[in-house]
Amino acid sequence: MDPNTFPTKGNLILAKNSLLLSRQGFELMDKKRNILIRELMELIDQAKDIQTQIDETFRTAYAALQKANMEIGIAFVQQISYTVPIENSIRIKTRSVMGTEIPLIEYDKTSNRPTYAYYSTKMSLDEAKAAFERVKELSIRLSMVENAAIRLAANIKKTQKRANALKNITIPKFETLTKDITNALEEKEREEFTRLKVIKRMKQNSG
Repeated sequence: MDPNTFPTKGNLILAKNSLLLSRQGFELMDKKRNILIRELMELIDQAKDIQTQIDETFRTAYAALQKANMEIGIAFVQQISYTVPIENSIRIKTRSVMGTEIPLIEYDKTSNRPTYAYYSTKMSLDEAKAAFERVKELSIRLSMVENAAIRLAANIKKTQKRANALKNITIPKFETLTKDITNALEEKEREEFTRLKVIKRMKQNSG
């Protein structure tokens, strides 16, 4: 048997303190969960908005590319495409939201300089290039937002689990223990009071 469950005044103080801490812990977990959910909802809205922008920009990009193919020829456009450098400037940092590491992606936008001569091409190619660069930028942002949303969702699940354990197991346990020890101590006091009354009456009778 756990000695902390014995009906003593010391154990009653311990049980009350544990109950108070458990309730405070639940409140903190509940607040944390609500903050994380708010953050997640914002990210979901952002992701939808970015995805819409990507779809629209892709349509613009492909329309401009098609026009460039017709104006300067598919072979020439393909030749120019080989001069586009591979994107390798992406750097990933993190920020913390209530203990969740959220990715922050940075990349060098100066690498977007044209790799072809303007005089030998048409404006449609410039429009296609600008639109595809915008798609790249939006895709980077979308990957950052979606990754953050996945991490937040995992933390919300973990926080919910802890809050449920406190609410359904820990708090009821210490409420029951506090009640049981209080009842036992009150019963002991009543017995002691009755015993003292009996002794007093016996003394009066013998005197």
